[in-house]
Amino acid sequence: MIDLYYAPTPNGHKITLFLEEAGLSYRIHRININAGEQFSPDFLSISPNNKIPAIIDQNPVDGGTPISLFESGEILLYLAEKTSKFLSKELRERAATLQWLFWQVAGFGPMLGQNHHFNHYAPQPVPYAIERYQAETKRLYSVLDQELQKHPYLGGDLYSIADIATYPWVVSHPRQRIDLADYPAVCNWFERIKNRPATKRAYNLSN
Repeated sequence: MIDLYYAPTPNGHKITLFLEEAGLSYRIHRININAGEQFSPDFLSISPNNKIPAIIDQNPVDGGTPISLFESGEILLYLAEKTSKFLSKELRERAATLQWLFWQVAGFGPMLGQNHHFNHYAPQPVPYAIERYQAETKRLYSVLDQELQKHPYLGGDLYSIADIATYPWVVSHPRQRIDLADYPAVCNWFERIKNRPATKRAYNLSN
């Protein structure tokens, strides 16, 4: 059983996508980030960076005591290794998958998050910041499109944790002022993942 501490954000959706794909048993603990529940002592004992998602694996493979983890990239890697799913054991495809996973957690997610903030949440418009992060968003979508012109999925021929990490941020493309028609390979990839049964189940959880 996996206890998932969750809010329906792109980073939260990453973990429900994996759990639904892998068929793992889990229970959701909703964290109301608008009410500041991420700062409660109980949650901070699991996620000291006061961010969702976080998990507690009640049944780790070593048979020991429960393991708590924070940071979406590490959670995905941990679950992939636990289940032997969505991460190839073949050296080259594994390495490619992990580099795109790290690309997402280090660049694609944070930069698109800044795009969201300055376009929708900043208390006053900051034109320089808006255009800076818009330009970086477009650059990152171009990088993604170029990779997906070469392979059906990030890292190679198989759906992986790199795709699971990246897809939820592309869901928000209208809020990023991105037209997927400008990135046809991304658009094709996006539609294929959108129509996976596990994707539909994961997103239904946020309703």
